[in-house]
Amino acid sequence: MPGLQGLHVETLDNGLRVLVREDHSAPVVTCWAAYRVGSRNERPGITGISHFLEHMLFRGVGRFRDEVDRLVSSRGGHFNAFTSEDATMYYETLPRGSLRLALEIEAERMGSAFFDEDVVERERGVILSEREMSENRPEYQLWELVRATALIAHPYRWPVVGWRSDIESITAEDLREYYRTYYKPSNAVLVVVGDVEAGEVLREVEEVFGGLEGGARPPEPRTREPPQRGERRVELRMPSNVSYVYVAYRAPSASSEDFAPFLVMHAVLAGARPFNPLSGASFTRSSKLYRELVRGGYASSASGWFMLTIDPFLYVLS
Repeated sequence: MPGLQGLHVETLDNGLRVLVREDHSAPVVTCWAAYRVGSRNERPGITGISHFLEHMLFRGVGRFRDEVDRLVSSRGGHFNAFTSEDATMYYETLPRGSLRLALEIEAERMGSAFFDEDVVERERGVILSEREMSENRPEYQLWELVRATALIAHPYRWPVVGWRSDIESITAEDLREYYRTYYKPSNAVLVVVGDVEAGEVLREVEEVFGGLEGGARPPEPRTREPPQRGERRVELRMPSNVSYVYVAYRAPSASSEDFAPFLVMHAVLAGARPFNPLSGASFTRSSKLYRELVRGGYASSASGWFMLTIDPFLYVLS
């Protein structure tokens, strides 16, 4: 495939999958560590734990404890992390000569986490504040209700941030157990792209990550969403100067043979634009629906999106 030209792929003995692509257009390199764990892997009682764990590990662990910001920034780089329904990802973008730092940060994150009670409580407060900010927006409250109505069994029905009661009750031991289950080389993919030599990168990755114990791949979630037998509707009445409408349709998974035709359908409705597998696809102002709804005077704004997901999710118009 043209998009895969120049991609070097290797799997270490411990199961870590490594993807390297050379791009010499600028003297920078980016390193991503992606774990196959998100809200899809959670259960009632610990919803939001994937996102909670990301918060715990974000600033650095082991010998990089609370040092990632200083070390990366001092080299002119930046870093971030995020959690989705299917994955948790961390990345650093640095000058080309600093790749080793990124690799060592990610290796420590993969094998040397700790969960002090005071840090757990600090991050719990941060996450609850994040949730409260979202709850102040009527459209967010409606979206939570819509997804929990559209999906009645599958873990996609709860928000990535988790339900408030679960955020309040997750313990340090819950986090340790979740980390031991999902943060291992056999459940991760390491991606390096930039002004590098692929062979040298693969040698460095083996040197830095090769000693980590792989372990067995975690089990896949068993719950599947049952067939929907009819239309579902939900109404939320609360103080607001604006009315919001969400219409959600079943959308195919990324591996479905229907996914490519679905992209074409979305392009017809929403306007053709590059599909971002991390944030999904949304409307353009020149799209047919935007012109009909907003320029036609029926709505003050209009949007729609869907995401690339492991299991079938939703196509949402709002």
